[in-house]
Amino acid sequence: MEKKVAIYICSQIEDCMKNNQTSYDISKLAIVWSTIHGFHQWTNGKTIIAGYHISKPEELGYYLFFIDWHRNNRYYLVIYPQNKSTTLAELQNISELNRKAVITWNYNPLKRDGKNQERKSYFKQLYGSTTIHIPIPTSCFEVGTFFDDLISLCQKRMKADRIVDVLNE
Repeated sequence: MEKKVAIYICSQIEDCMKNNQTSYDISKLAIVWSTIHGFHQWTNGKTIIAGYHISKPEELGYYLFFIDWHRNNRYYLVIYPQNKSTTLAELQNISELNRKAVITWNYNPLKRDGKNQERKSYFKQLYGSTTIHIPIPTSCFEVGTFFDDLISLCQKRMKADRIVDVLNE
Protein backbone atom coordinates (compact mmCIF):
# COMPACT_ATOMS: atom_id res chain seq x y z
CA MET A 1 0.00 0.00 0.00
CA GLU A 2 1.08 3.55 -0.44
CA LYS A 3 2.51 5.30 2.59
CA LYS A 4 -0.38 7.79 2.65
CA VAL A 5 -2.92 4.93 2.97
CA ALA A 6 -0.98 3.42 5.88
CA ILE A 7 -0.81 6.84 7.55
CA TYR A 8 -4.55 7.28 7.04
CA ILE A 9 -5.36 3.94 8.69
CA CYS A 10 -3.03 4.78 11.58
CA SER A 11 -4.78 8.12 12.02
CA GLN A 12 -8.11 6.31 12.38
CA ILE A 13 -6.60 4.00 15.02
CA GLU A 14 -5.03 6.97 16.85
CA ASP A 15 -8.36 8.81 16.84
CA CYS A 16 -10.02 5.73 18.27
CA MET A 17 -7.36 5.49 20.98
CA LYS A 18 -7.90 9.14 21.98
CA ASN A 19 -11.67 8.78 22.13
CA ASN A 20 -11.64 5.28 23.65
CA GLN A 21 -14.42 4.17 21.31
CA THR A 22 -13.73 0.49 20.82
CA SER A 23 -13.92 -2.67 22.89
CA TYR A 24 -10.23 -3.29 22.17
CA ASP A 25 -7.36 -2.30 24.38
CA ILE A 26 -4.91 -0.54 22.06
CA SER A 27 -1.39 0.40 22.97
CA LYS A 28 1.09 2.06 20.66
CA LEU A 29 4.58 0.57 20.49
CA ALA A 30 7.70 2.68 20.89
CA ILE A 31 9.10 3.78 17.54
CA VAL A 32 12.52 5.46 17.48
CA TRP A 33 13.72 7.25 14.34
CA SER A 34 10.93 5.55 12.34
CA THR A 35 12.14 2.07 13.29
CA ILE A 36 11.46 -0.52 15.94
CA HIS A 37 14.10 -2.53 17.73
CA GLY A 38 13.99 -5.60 19.94
CA PHE A 39 10.71 -6.95 18.59
CA HIS A 40 11.49 -9.60 15.96
CA GLN A 41 14.37 -10.14 13.55
CA TRP A 42 12.04 -9.52 10.59
CA THR A 43 10.88 -6.10 11.84
CA ASN A 44 13.92 -4.69 13.56
CA GLY A 45 15.48 -1.75 11.75
CA LYS A 46 12.87 -1.46 9.00
CA THR A 47 11.05 1.82 8.41
CA ILE A 48 7.77 1.81 10.30
CA ILE A 49 4.91 4.27 10.50
CA ALA A 50 3.36 2.79 13.64
CA GLY A 51 3.01 -0.39 15.63
CA TYR A 52 0.17 -1.37 17.95
CA HIS A 53 -0.73 -4.12 20.35
CA ILE A 54 -4.47 -4.84 20.31
CA SER A 55 -6.41 -7.13 22.61
CA LYS A 56 -9.71 -7.70 24.32
CA PRO A 57 -10.03 -8.63 27.98
CA GLU A 58 -9.35 -12.33 28.60
CA GLU A 59 -8.04 -12.88 25.05
CA LEU A 60 -4.55 -13.07 23.59
CA GLY A 61 -3.54 -10.01 21.65
CA TYR A 62 -2.03 -9.26 18.29
CA TYR A 63 0.66 -6.88 17.10
CA LEU A 64 -0.03 -4.72 14.04
CA PHE A 65 2.77 -2.98 12.17
CA PHE A 66 2.51 -0.53 9.32
CA ILE A 67 5.95 -1.16 7.90
CA ASP A 68 8.08 -0.88 4.76
CA TRP A 69 8.34 -4.67 4.80
CA HIS A 70 10.62 -5.15 1.79
CA ARG A 71 12.42 -1.79 2.04
CA ASN A 72 10.96 -0.65 -1.28
CA ASN A 73 8.68 2.19 -0.08
CA ARG A 74 5.60 -0.08 -0.24
CA TYR A 75 3.94 -0.41 3.13
CA TYR A 76 2.37 -3.52 4.59
CA LEU A 77 0.10 -4.15 7.51
CA VAL A 78 1.93 -7.05 9.16
CA ILE A 79 0.24 -8.99 11.95
CA TYR A 80 2.03 -11.01 14.62
CA PRO A 81 0.45 -13.17 17.34
CA GLN A 82 0.91 -12.42 21.02
CA ASN A 83 3.96 -14.71 21.24
CA LYS A 84 5.70 -12.91 18.31
CA SER A 85 6.64 -16.28 16.77
CA THR A 86 5.94 -15.50 13.11
CA THR A 87 3.75 -13.34 10.92
CA LEU A 88 0.09 -14.31 10.62
CA ALA A 89 -0.66 -12.02 7.70
CA GLU A 90 1.10 -9.54 5.49
CA LEU A 91 -1.42 -7.23 3.84
CA GLN A 92 -0.57 -4.64 1.21
CA ASN A 93 -3.04 -4.70 -1.68
CA ILE A 94 -5.64 -1.95 -1.74
CA SER A 95 -8.63 -2.19 -4.06
CA GLU A 96 -12.17 -0.93 -4.31
CA LEU A 97 -15.23 -3.02 -3.56
CA ASN A 98 -18.74 -1.56 -3.64
CA ARG A 99 -17.23 1.94 -3.82
CA LYS A 100 -15.26 1.41 -0.62
CA ALA A 101 -11.49 1.06 -0.22
CA VAL A 102 -10.55 -2.39 1.03
CA ILE A 103 -7.41 -4.31 1.83
CA THR A 104 -7.44 -7.43 -0.31
CA TRP A 105 -5.61 -10.52 0.93
CA ASN A 106 -5.23 -13.92 -0.73
CA TYR A 107 -4.64 -17.16 1.09
CA ASN A 108 -1.60 -18.68 -0.57
CA PRO A 109 0.16 -21.14 1.74
CA LEU A 110 3.87 -21.66 1.11
CA LYS A 111 4.70 -24.53 3.45
CA ARG A 112 7.40 -26.91 2.23
CA ASP A 113 5.55 -30.16 2.86
CA GLY A 114 3.73 -30.60 -0.46
CA LYS A 115 0.29 -30.09 1.15
CA ASN A 116 -0.44 -26.49 0.16
CA GLN A 117 -3.13 -27.40 -2.35
CA GLU A 118 -5.04 -29.22 0.41
CA ARG A 119 -4.75 -26.17 2.64
CA LYS A 120 -5.97 -23.89 -0.13
CA SER A 121 -8.91 -26.16 -0.97
CA TYR A 122 -9.90 -26.35 2.69
CA PHE A 123 -9.75 -22.56 3.04
CA LYS A 124 -11.91 -22.12 -0.04
CA GLN A 125 -14.37 -24.79 1.12
CA LEU A 126 -14.77 -23.13 4.54
CA TYR A 127 -14.83 -19.49 3.48
CA GLY A 128 -16.06 -19.56 -0.11
CA SER A 129 -12.94 -18.01 -1.58
CA THR A 130 -9.23 -17.70 -1.00
CA THR A 131 -9.60 -13.92 -1.19
CA ILE A 132 -10.61 -11.78 1.77
CA HIS A 133 -11.56 -8.10 1.60
CA ILE A 134 -11.26 -5.94 4.70
CA PRO A 135 -12.79 -2.44 4.54
CA ILE A 136 -10.41 0.35 5.50
CA PRO A 137 -11.87 2.22 8.47
CA THR A 138 -13.05 5.72 7.60
CA SER A 139 -13.83 6.74 11.16
CA CYS A 140 -13.07 5.79 14.72
CA PHE A 141 -16.36 3.92 14.86
CA GLU A 142 -15.16 1.44 12.21
CA VAL A 143 -11.83 0.60 13.86
CA GLY A 144 -13.30 -2.15 16.09
CA THR A 145 -14.81 -3.89 13.07
CA PHE A 146 -11.51 -3.47 11.22
CA PHE A 147 -9.71 -5.22 14.09
CA ASP A 148 -12.40 -7.94 14.18
CA ASP A 149 -11.88 -8.56 10.45
CA LEU A 150 -8.08 -8.72 10.83
CA ILE A 151 -8.31 -11.20 13.70
CA SER A 152 -10.85 -13.29 11.79
CA LEU A 153 -8.47 -13.42 8.82
CA CYS A 154 -5.64 -14.58 11.11
CA GLN A 155 -7.80 -17.25 12.72
CA LYS A 156 -8.96 -18.54 9.33
CA ARG A 157 -5.40 -18.69 8.09
CA MET A 158 -4.17 -20.56 11.17
CA LYS A 159 -7.04 -23.05 10.90
CA ALA A 160 -6.34 -23.73 7.22
CA ASP A 161 -2.59 -23.98 7.82
CA ARG A 162 -3.16 -26.67 10.49
CA ILE A 163 -5.70 -28.74 8.55
CA VAL A 164 -3.09 -31.19 7.28
CA ASP A 165 -2.05 -31.97 10.88
CA VAL A 166 -5.69 -32.40 11.92
CA LEU A 167 -6.42 -34.78 9.04
CA ASN A 168 -3.33 -36.87 9.83
CA GLU A 169 -4.26 -37.43 13.49
